[in-house]
This record gives sequence, C-alpha cells and structure tokens, in this order.
Amino acid sequence: MTGFGSASIRLGGKKVDIEIRSLNSKQQDINLRMPFFYTKAEPGIRSAIAELLDRGKIDISVNVSTGKGGGVASLNKELARHYYNEIKSFAKEINEKNVEYMPLLLRLPDLFKTEETVKEAEVEAVVSLVRKAAQSVVKFRQAEGKELAKDIMLHLSVIEKRTLEIEKLDIERIPRVKEKLKAKISEGTNGQIDMNRFEQELIYYIEKFDINEEKARLKTHCAYFRQNLNEDKGGRKLGFITQEIGREINTIGSKANDSGIQKLVVEMKDELEKVKEQLLNVL
Repeated sequence: MTGFGSASIRLGGKKVDIEIRSLNSKQQDINLRMPFFYTKAEPGIRSAIAELLDRGKIDISVNVSTGKGGGVASLNKELARHYYNEIKSFAKEINEKNVEYMPLLLRLPDLFKTEETVKEAEVEAVVSLVRKAAQSVVKFRQAEGKELAKDIMLHLSVIEKRTLEIEKLDIERIPRVKEKLKAKISEGTNGQIDMNRFEQELIYYIEKFDINEEKARLKTHCAYFRQNLNEDKGGRKLGFITQEIGREINTIGSKANDSGIQKLVVEMKDELEKVKEQLLNVL
C-alpha cells in the first residue's frame, strides 16, 4: 500500500527533515538513508518503523541542513588519494588519456567527513521524529484503505447480486433438464419409457448438475469476506477467501450446463479479478 509522511524539527544549529515513502510489498523492506553521525539512531528508527508500518517497501530519508552551529566538513585526503590512484591505474589499463580527475573525485562517496558530536538526547529526538513521520504514513494508508474498501465492496456486491440471479435461473433449470432427459429416453425407446430407468437417470443427472451446495458456500464466503474486510492485517486472509470464492464460481460454471448461468459466471469471474487486483494494495 502506498503512503507518505514527513516531519521536521530544529536541533541546535541543525534542521532535520524526515521523509518516509512506502510502496506495496509482501515483506517489510526498509531502506534507510541518513548522515553517518546519526548511526546511533538506526536501531531505534528501524524498531519504530517495524512497529508502526506493517509490510511494504519503505524508504526513509533523514536530511540535515547545517547552520552556523553545525560541524565543519573536511576532505578525506587519504581516501581521495586512493580513489585517484585507482582511477589513474584503470585509465592506463584501458588506454584512456582524456580523464578529468577532479570532477570524478568530487562525486565519489565519503570523500568529505564532518566532525560532529551527537548527544543522546539528539538521537532520541531523531527517532521520535521518525516515529511522527511514520504515524503520518499510517494515516495516509488508512485514508487510501477506505477508498479501496469502497471499490472492493462494489465488486463484491455485483458477485452477490449475480448469485441471486443464478438462484432464480436454477429454479427453472432442473425442470428443463427433466424434459430434455425424458425426450432423449423417448427417442431411444419409441415413446415407451421405462419409468424405473427414467427415475434412475434423473437422479444421476440431477446430482451431477446440482449446484445448491456451491451457491450456499459462495454466499458464506462473500459474507465472511465482508466480515474480515475491516479487520486489521486482513490482506492475506482476504486473499485466501477470494480463492475460495473463485473455486465455488468455477464449480458452478462447470456443473450448471446452462447458457444463462454461464454468462453470469463469466461476469462474476471478471468482478472477482478486480477484487484480487485491489487486494494487492491491501496490507
């Protein structure tokens, strides 16, 4: 499920901005970007995110703007020399003579270091700020979830409506099956029907074409889906219920042997696919 949250605070001579973005994912995947001097805050940040944001690909950015009270950046000369020698050696190896070293060096990571002393209180403040931003993501997700629920319920309502229509068609279907069967037996016996045989054949075909159990289970699954839709952490469970709904719809389609019911089954399958697509965005 998508989500966005942000929070800001001033800590001494710094302005700390937190941004959290989340995308849907089956697992919880946390990607954290922050200045090295806040390394002590990482365990607390990850713990807060794990507590508040269930699942998803979660990107967290901790950005710091330093004013007069901030640290002073200095060049890591030893690392710069190492980078330079490596690039120069590689350029010679591939016979590349037109290399502009300074622009390349300035873009390489960790070339500048900042002498920064971070107190425990500041670390706690950053963790608290991340928690605040994560709570904003939760609210964002909840708002999006309400809209998803409305759309999902519309598709489920269509399935339930088509189930009622199938019940009406099913009342007329069995008498038609009886008449067709009677006509076929009459053709083979020149109109002389063995009623015992007819009753046996009739029982066999009615059992074969009977969809009462499937209709009952389909109604139960739909009701159970509604019940679980508003529960917390129900995304996986709803997915399992849709599998059961799909199984009953498919069985009705295979057993009905009726063009009108088959048409309704196709519509129900289409609506169920739309539900499944939306469930991919539900936690």
